[in-house]
Amino acid sequence: MKFAPLFPSLALGAAMAAVAEVPCSVWAGEMVNDPNGFSGIVWGGSLADVPSLIEVEPGNRIQQYESRRHPFRLGDTEVDVLRFISIDRQFARVAVRYHGQRSHDEILGYLQIKYGPIQRFPHSMIRGLNQQFTWRGQETEINLTHNGVRERGYIFIESRTLAPRFNDVLPEHGF
Repeated sequence: MKFAPLFPSLALGAAMAAVAEVPCSVWAGEMVNDPNGFSGIVWGGSLADVPSLIEVEPGNRIQQYESRRHPFRLGDTEVDVLRFISIDRQFARVAVRYHGQRSHDEILGYLQIKYGPIQRFPHSMIRGLNQQFTWRGQETEINLTHNGVRERGYIFIESRTLAPRFNDVLPEHGF
């Protein structure tokens, strides 16, 4: 099955600009268990050498892979898309897309158990049209964004040193 590029840079920028106009709740937390990769694959490794993955979006600098096993899961929760992304042949990011409030609640609970509780500030609430949660470790950063109206969620799990290279491939003139 052929997909359009998952979370292309321009579309992500446009989506983030649109989200900026809607009230957003943001929570952050320090990561208590930095995995230095995902699913046993260390940041910077070659995804082409992982037999359980298949390349679904080849490219000059960016390549995208998926697991050969379906359905895709994050923890025990089935997700729509789970992509492993490399830049310059080095594993740098995992992108996840899911839908539904139940999936969101399960995934948020899973991430808090695995990587630590989110820090809530006085008078904050865990509801809203858009929610953003971030965990930061020494090597890894996890960003979860959930749109409550559309019940869609997006997660980026990425290397803090390699992910900035994705900015190098943004078009010179923006979008």
